[in-house]
Formats: sequence, C-alpha cells, structure tokens
Amino acid sequence: MAAAAVLSASPLAYAKSGTPAPPEDMSQVGGVRLGDMGTQVSMAPGVPALPKTTARSWIISNAETGAVLASHDAHWKLPPASTLKMLFADTVISKFPKDETHVVKPQDLAGMGAGSSLVGIVEDMPYTVQDLWRGVFLRSGNDAVHVLSAMNGGVATTVTEMQAKADDLQADDTHVVTPDGYDMPGQVSSAYDLSLFARAGLQNPDFREYCSTVSAAFPGKYKKDSKDRDTFGIQNTDRLLAGDPAGGLKPYPGIAGVKNGYTTNAGNTYTGVADHNGVKLLVTVMHPQPGTDRVYKEAESLLNWGFAAEGKVTPVGTLVAPKSVQRARAAASAKAKDKPAAARSGKTSSASVASGSDSGMWTAAGITAGVLVLLAGVSLLVRRRWPSPASRRRRRQE
Repeated sequence: MAAAAVLSASPLAYAKSGTPAPPEDMSQVGGVRLGDMGTQVSMAPGVPALPKTTARSWIISNAETGAVLASHDAHWKLPPASTLKMLFADTVISKFPKDETHVVKPQDLAGMGAGSSLVGIVEDMPYTVQDLWRGVFLRSGNDAVHVLSAMNGGVATTVTEMQAKADDLQADDTHVVTPDGYDMPGQVSSAYDLSLFARAGLQNPDFREYCSTVSAAFPGKYKKDSKDRDTFGIQNTDRLLAGDPAGGLKPYPGIAGVKNGYTTNAGNTYTGVADHNGVKLLVTVMHPQPGTDRVYKEAESLLNWGFAAEGKVTPVGTLVAPKSVQRARAAASAKAKDKPAAARSGKTSSASVASGSDSGMWTAAGITAGVLVLLAGVSLLVRRRWPSPASRRRRRQE
C-alpha cells in the first residue's frame, strides 16, 4: 500500500484560492486526519485520482464497516438544510405506528419559516403517520415535520430529543435549533455528522423504505359530497434517486436514498447511499458552488471514485458507533469475561459479536441495490419520473 497522500491545506492556501476556510480546531471524532484541513486520502496503485469538487466539505465512507475512504474538511460546521431531517427521523420514526392517524390542528403548522418546502398538508384533515413520513422524505415537507413534531410533544421537545440523539451518535458538530433544517442562527452540522445520521437511519426498515421511495400518492381534500379523498402525486426531490432528464442526470445505479436539501445559507446539501455488488457506500456533500445539479454530480463522481477505491485505499478515519452501542458492547464483553471458560468454549459469545467490527451489530442491514418503490396504494417496481419544469423553477427551502 502506498504511503498516505498528504493533501491537507492551510489557512493561507484557502486565502489564496479565495474560498472560505474551515476553523483550524475541527473535531477529531473518527480519527485525527478527519480534523485536519483539506482533502484526506491515502492513495494506492490502481486507484484513480479523486474527482475535482467545489464543495466546502465532503466525505465518502463504507456504510457497513464505517471506514472513511476519503474526506475534505469533514468536520466543518455548516448549515445542513433539510439533510437535518435524517436526524429528525432517527429521533421520531420509531415512536408512532405507520397506520396511526392524526387530525391536523392549526397550531400543528405554526412557526414554519417563510419559503419552507411543503408537501401540502391541510388543517383539520386526517393523515396517517406513513403519509406524513412520505411528505418528509419525498417532498422535504416542513409541514409534515411540524405535524410529526406536534405529535411528539411539540417542536421544543423534539429539538431537545434530536440534540440528545445527536450526542448519542457522537455527532459533536451538530447543534439543532429547528427540526426541519430551516436556516436559523447557530444551526449547524457537518458532512461527518450527516453520514452518521444516515447510517443510523438505515438500520430502520421504515427509514429505508421512505428514503428510497421515488413517488407516492398523497391524500388531498375530500371529494364533494363524498367520504373519499382526492390524491395527488408527490415526487422525491433527490435527483440521483429519481433522475433529472432536464439536467442530464440519470438515477445512479444501486442508489437507495437518503436525503437532499437546499437553503439560502446552506446552499445545496446531499447525503446518499448506494450498493454495488454488496459494497454499500455513503457520500455526503455540503455547499458546492451554485448550480442546480452540481451537488448531485459531485456526489456521483465521489461515489464512482469510492467504488473504484474500496478495498484498495487505507481508510483515513471511521464513522464511529453510537455511545449507547459502545456501552452495550462493553457490558456484553464484561459479562462474557465473567463466565467460566467452559461455558465460553465451543460457541461464539455475544461479546465477540458486540465488540467486533461495525459490520456486526452496527451494520447498514437491508440496503438493497435499486430498492426504489412507486407507492399508489400498492408497492410496484420503480417508475422514474421528475416533477414538471414549473415545479423545478420554484427554489424553495428544502
């Protein structure tokens, strides 16, 4: 294996390039090199050069083992936009059954920021939890986030719980102010943390289902003089998942989610997961130069590089397991050590699984290449479509 390629930058280098510089004291969670400025990669023979990117921060990692293949200012604290909704889902998605129904009250929708992206929830109408999560993941609906937050005890309670979840995931770069990712002073995350949120969410089958859904039917108002409701189609705004013919983007092979975002302060943000022949990679890209599809094209180029580099490069860091998982591993290991040697022999102890690699109890289980579903009453094979040009022209805060 070739020696590590030293591509770290200095504040002077950023100044000369005319680009904003990250702080010099970034977190080192996951490895010392992840806290260094600039690009971190350990190249090897046969591995192509990293693609050129404009993003302020990015990271490419193995979703199962947690190995970070390469990164660029991965711990830079930046506005996350709607990629923060992954943490919202990590916190709330297991609390309510999918078929539970909630009638939306006017106060449920209070406090949304101007220009928020909306799925189209109507006051005094019933919605299932499944409807609401489709609104969160497909249309990045802040209205759906606020309704689920109201069900969870309110926005303030949800924000507190999200911060606690981030702390357990060791997402130390993240400070939560709103549950939907809307621009607010002090609300930040990092490419590293967003990858932690995605990896945590992918443990949950409902999270995997929603984040990989391309389109769905969403309930509208009641039909005139009828108990039946109209429906309208909603489309996932993730252009690597659904494609964007106008921008020349096809769905990325093996893509299975996860979440995109856009706000004025954050620019474009994106976290995606893809599976090629059983290798599952996570990529996060934050704040590239302006351009409608640039964040997706840079994420695509990093995924292509990652699949070519996986198994060949020496990792520069790791996506750490949650504190709660580490405590469980330690407890299982201690319990196993207390057993008599005869009881431990001849079988694999729970400790050996718990204290082993992250591909054991902390694996992105169930990510399947091309798990893209069209939901219109029943699940069908994917039919890839993209919203009309008119909807694309509306630059809302996602």
